[in-house]
Amino acid sequence: MVILRLTRIPISLFMQPPSLLSPKPTNSLLSFKPLLRSAAPKTTLSAAEPIPISDKAPEEAPIETPLDRLFVPPETDVPSVGVGVGDARILKGSNIVLSKYARDAQVVQAEFVKSSVRTEDCPSDGLPEFALVGRSNVGKSSLLNSLVRRKRLALTSKKPGKTQCINHFRINDSWYLVDLPGYGYAAAPQELRTDWAKFTKDYFLNRSTLVSVFLLIDASIPAKSIDLEYASWLGQNQIPMTLIFTKCDKRKKKKTGGKRPEENVYDFQELVHGFFKSAPPWIMTSSVTNQGRDEILLHMAQLRNYWLKH
Repeated sequence: MVILRLTRIPISLFMQPPSLLSPKPTNSLLSFKPLLRSAAPKTTLSAAEPIPISDKAPEEAPIETPLDRLFVPPETDVPSVGVGVGDARILKGSNIVLSKYARDAQVVQAEFVKSSVRTEDCPSDGLPEFALVGRSNVGKSSLLNSLVRRKRLALTSKKPGKTQCINHFRINDSWYLVDLPGYGYAAAPQELRTDWAKFTKDYFLNRSTLVSVFLLIDASIPAKSIDLEYASWLGQNQIPMTLIFTKCDKRKKKKTGGKRPEENVYDFQELVHGFFKSAPPWIMTSSVTNQGRDEILLHMAQLRNYWLKH
């Protein structure tokens, strides 16, 4: 039997810092800090079995994922069977193993709190938060609306680049979803693009209540260099990250050279695998079919509950 703890899995980069955002000075081989931040308020949480957020238990993915490609939360035992795992429960359409902290994932209440353009202007109540960021038109606002089951909670638009601030949405009066400006939209003025990069970078580096960044990647198209650069920058600067693959319901025509979302997801993982020693967590989603909604909320719950306890 092999027992894995996240804090014992260093993640290192094997590439030069990207040019998207200037990272902090660092050595060429940089070890990650634990993917879960530990500077959190203390609380008392009793251990409990994972509970689903829908009426039925979450479906399990085929147990063929190699052990070194799994995301294993802290305090989670994974029995080794060949190149895969034994009785471990893996969230469907992901590489994430469920832990005892995957509870209280239901969204009962959601409300917009405020927009900020500086990290210091963000809410100061100390609640844990998850930031959503991605290339413009990746479907970020649609995913946020899907997570809370409200069509108009976040502003959606056919014109990319509508989100220009750090937008905080309080969930169940106990944690935040944070909608960040999209990147890579060429039609936005250069001055605005620079400002967005500046305050987004500052938020990532200095927001002490940030549990994880959810980096959204369009799975209906091949990997783009700007997404790879952004993922690499987050790793280079030791920012906890989860890859969220969007638009997994879309199927491109084979005759025009298109690939299925599963193929694009696999290709992106292979490229990311070259950046890191250990694979970051990832989930396949669709805002149209709500694929991945329960999985994201369960993943957020186990990250959040561990963060609160430690």
